[in-house]
Amino acid sequence: MRKIVIAGGCFWGVEEYYRRLKGIEKTRVGYAQGTTENPSYQDVCTGKTKHAEVVELIYEEEVISLNKILEHLFRFIDPTSLNRQGHDIGTQYRVGVYYEDEADEAIIKAYIASKQASYKHPIVLEVHKTDIFYDAEAYHQKYLIKNPGGYCHVNMGLIKKEEMKDKI
Repeated sequence: MRKIVIAGGCFWGVEEYYRRLKGIEKTRVGYAQGTTENPSYQDVCTGKTKHAEVVELIYEEEVISLNKILEHLFRFIDPTSLNRQGHDIGTQYRVGVYYEDEADEAIIKAYIASKQASYKHPIVLEVHKTDIFYDAEAYHQKYLIKNPGGYCHVNMGLIKKEEMKDKI
């Protein structure tokens, strides 16, 4: 199993999107890349903690590659939008990919470089080694399963039928 951490705006929709994909074995939402220990959602929303809302993905590389995970991210984010996705505005909604394995950095940067020509504006997606990951509160975990009518900026219809798990 491999691990990667994704920031793509509000973590509710990002988690639910990836949770539906074949090869994604586990997800959890949290806060990363900030300066405050054990931040709460309320702390992160102030922007003072510098944390991003993130989703940790545990995946089977034989089923879904890191490049495919990145392709999915680029389907539902605006990678040129700084600190904003959908109606959500703030540093906690920035876009980024945070890795553990140093070899992943080159893959991520090469993917982003290959996509830049498709955009008028510079891609502002962060790429860094993962700092400490803090779990978000329990009510945020699998939020859209618990609250099917909850807010989501991510279009789940972008997942192709053949990419989706048989049971979600």
